[in-house]
Amino acid sequence: MTMGTSTAATANDLKLTIVNPQNLYDPSPNGYSTAVITPRGARLAYISGQGGQDSTGALSPDFAVQVKQAYANLRTALDALGARPDQVAKLTVFVVDHDMSKLEVLTRDVKEMFGEALPAQTLIPVPKLAIDPMLFEVEAVVVLD
Repeated sequence: MTMGTSTAATANDLKLTIVNPQNLYDPSPNGYSTAVITPRGARLAYISGQGGQDSTGALSPDFAVQVKQAYANLRTALDALGARPDQVAKLTVFVVDHDMSKLEVLTRDVKEMFGEALPAQTLIPVPKLAIDPMLFEVEAVVVLD
C-alpha cells in the first residue's frame, strides 16, 4: 500500500506520524488526517469535551462563535498540559444538527489551529449536547513528552 506520511514534532523529539494512504480519499483539505501513529512509550492525555463557553460560562447562539471559542478552550487545556497543537493525535467533534455549512466552519477553524499537523478526527452529528444552547464540542487525545 502506498502512503503519504509526514511527521509532526512534539516535545523531546517524540513525533506523531501522520498517515494519509494515497489510495484513499485525501482528508487534509477537510481538516483531518486518516491516521496518526503515536511514538512508542509516549504518555497520552485525554482532554474532555470543550464547548463554546467563555470564561463566565456564557454561550453565543452563533455556531461559528461557539466553534472558535471551543478551540480556544482546547488551546487553554493544551497549554495547561504544557502541550502544543502538533501533539494532538485525535479529535472527536460533536455537532448539533450538522450540515455542510457547519462543515465549512469546522474545517476553517481546525486548519487555523493545527496547520499541517492535522490530527485524526471523527465528526459525530448529535441532536443535542449536555446544555441546550451548546452547538459544538471537541475532545482530544494528546501525546505528552
